[in-house]
Amino acid sequence: MARELIHIPGAAGADEAGRGPLAGPVVAAAVVLPEGFDIRGIDDSKKLDAHQRETLADRIKESAAWWIERSEPAEIDRINILWASMAAMERALFHLNPTPDHAFIDGNRLPKRLPCSGEWVIKGDGKYACIAAASILAKVERDHIMVAYAESYPEYGFDRHFGYPTPEHFLAIEKHGPCPIHRRSFAPIRNYEQPCLTFEE
Repeated sequence: MARELIHIPGAAGADEAGRGPLAGPVVAAAVVLPEGFDIRGIDDSKKLDAHQRETLADRIKESAAWWIERSEPAEIDRINILWASMAAMERALFHLNPTPDHAFIDGNRLPKRLPCSGEWVIKGDGKYACIAAASILAKVERDHIMVAYAESYPEYGFDRHFGYPTPEHFLAIEKHGPCPIHRRSFAPIRNYEQPCLTFEE
């Protein structure tokens, strides 16, 4: 039987989605679940299907304090994916209103600045409801972003693999080269010459 997640009213959870893809932003969310929030169904976003995530995201947004931030490929390439993820989580936490009492950060380190006391939690999205809720919001938002990018760059299939390094994605890069939302610092993207691409800086 799965262990029930810990719910601490007033505490924020922060998590990100999209550290592994070759393209698109990394998206972070911060969430404070209110006292009495029904945490049934809340779980690590990776354990939920798309419909479950969408339904839960709506419920979280209706009742919780939340904020979503993103770090674009230019920032990822400039400061690396780890610190871009930290920066996005930091921005999300600072936008929460009211300021949380404490922040639980998924992973094994903290952002450089926090608006309150904080601690990191390895596999926190499977332990704390607030982190799991943040993982759901981040994943849903990022999927929406990549589906929108699929309309601008239909040849890459971003609405199917969401920028992750799948065989389909590798074949598209080999055929068409990188597009403006690819992360230039990631292999194999950095192996391509890109003199004609315009990147958002």
